Amino acid sequence: MIAQPVEKIETVPEPPPRRRRLALVASKGTLDQAYPPLILATTAASLGWEVGIYFTFYGLDILHRERLQKLKMASLANPSGPIQVPNLLGALPGATSAATKVMKKWMRDSKMPDIPEFIEMAQGLDVTFFACATTMGVMGIEEGDLISGCDIAGAAAFLDYAANADVQLFV
Repeated sequence: MIAQPVEKIETVPEPPPRRRRLALVASKGTLDQAYPPLILATTAASLGWEVGIYFTFYGLDILHRERLQKLKMASLANPSGPIQVPNLLGALPGATSAATKVMKKWMRDSKMPDIPEFIEMAQGLDVTFFACATTMGVMGIEEGDLISGCDIAGAAAFLDYAANADVQLFV
């Protein structure tokens, strides 16, 4: 038996593992509803995940240059809010302002960033902000009304993004 020379077999390196992806929908524009998507997004991005947040309906207020600075926390019909009062009292003038102040104090005391700081952190971590094109049209919001760094996307574009996500959340 004559031994045949064995050709050298090249090994193909394995591709790097795909980054995990988180797709979030933010549809509420109150102070207390702005925190959850930003906390989840920055946490996931810090872990190396690819993250996109789709801001739709009142969630667009979080990306709106002027409204972002004025997000409020309502005490009316919010039984878990920072000020536990009957709905009748929550409707009184000043109740929303008081609840907003309490919520902001809670966050400061907990060493949590405010919403503009969270947005800056998220953008620094390459979180993609998708502004809903349809909602922008319905609410008369122009691209220039948004903070810088937003992608304008329709529902179909975001669904394509979310279809490839490991985790999809509507918060």
